Amino acid sequence: MSKWIRQIHRWLSIIFTIVVAAIFIMLGVGMEPAEWIYYTPLPPLFLLLATGLYMFVLPHAVRWRAGRQAGV
Repeated sequence: MSKWIRQIHRWLSIIFTIVVAAIFIMLGVGMEPAEWIYYTPLPPLFLLLATGLYMFVLPHAVRWRAGRQAGV
């Protein structure tokens, strides 16, 4: 499961970067994108938050579980 979360996190970061870069390129070229375009990076960003928090907490949870099993 952890391997899949890491892969998803990597692909989401690529998608997020491409979307943000595309918005900046559109602005640099002089195109004024529709208002909703500015909100397109938010879904990948929230998913990045969720997967990032999971990967951050995972080592602590494993250590906590191992400590509880040793104490029992």
